[in-house]
Amino acid sequence: MRKNIGSGSPWEDIVGYSRAVRIGNIIEVAGTTAMDGDKLVGKDDVYAQTVFIFKKIEKALLEAGAGLANVVRTRMFITDISKWEEAGKAHGEFFINIKPVATMVEVSNLIDTELLIEIEVTAILENG
Repeated sequence: MRKNIGSGSPWEDIVGYSRAVRIGNIIEVAGTTAMDGDKLVGKDDVYAQTVFIFKKIEKALLEAGAGLANVVRTRMFITDISKWEEAGKAHGEFFINIKPVATMVEVSNLIDTELLIEIEVTAILENG
């Protein structure tokens, strides 16, 4: 059974994507940024954007019947790798005891130049 989870963003219907998709015990959360509707959270602050993103991801996971404890992989796309410690600090605050596998790569830019990081996660439920 497939469950699509939306965030209400108009872009989901325009582009044709979901914030998250759950099939069985696997949940994939799409690339998530620090946009709250049409407002950017944490302008010029990688740490603040990362914290907001993980809270936004957690909401999608909860709607899918999971939580951060079910996350097995995080993928972080950051526009300035020299800021990796700020993103890493926020990641640690959410995952210090969970310890999913993690990837962080520098990208030349995201869809908006004020977006400093985009994150996606994979979660697996033990009894899906």
